[in-house]
Amino acid sequence: MKATGIVRRIDDLGRVVIPKEIRRTMRIREGDPLEIFTDREGEVILKKYSPIGELGNFATQYAETLAKTSGHIICITDKDGVIAVSGAPKKEFTDKKISIDVEKVMQGKNMFVAQHNDEHKVSLVEGMDEKYTTAIVIPIISEGDTIGTVAFLSNDPNAKMGEVESKLAQSAAGFLGKQMEQ
Repeated sequence: MKATGIVRRIDDLGRVVIPKEIRRTMRIREGDPLEIFTDREGEVILKKYSPIGELGNFATQYAETLAKTSGHIICITDKDGVIAVSGAPKKEFTDKKISIDVEKVMQGKNMFVAQHNDEHKVSLVEGMDEKYTTAIVIPIISEGDTIGTVAFLSNDPNAKMGEVESKLAQSAAGFLGKQMEQ
């Protein structure tokens, strides 16, 4: 475990403030859910909770089905990183932090669909290699909150994705959002 050198006291209501530097680094925002558990050594551990991460195996199977159906690279993210990928090497995407562009798509609860020769490019993950083009990003919304995205990518910069791929991504995002509500 990494020491930060920051010490905080628990107040009379049992609260402790997580330092701003740690919140910024870990992308913890006001209202974000945290898991609290202990280990055998008596350490109290706070972990950012990912609701869509609960569907990890299911999300992976869904991404594989979408990739086979569409012939494109499929990534499913939570609010912080890629949790499932199909159609591309997993090590290039899995557990990578999502980009600021994708965060904006999630915050606005809008979908991003790249137009052919579009000047506005979106990178799915921070520092993503230029060999992948993010063509579609659809927020996964559960009970009014954005919990992740479904993204269609291609390693062909001239690949065209149209209404069919957009509808597939919307259906996938809607379905995953409904799964979280059950």
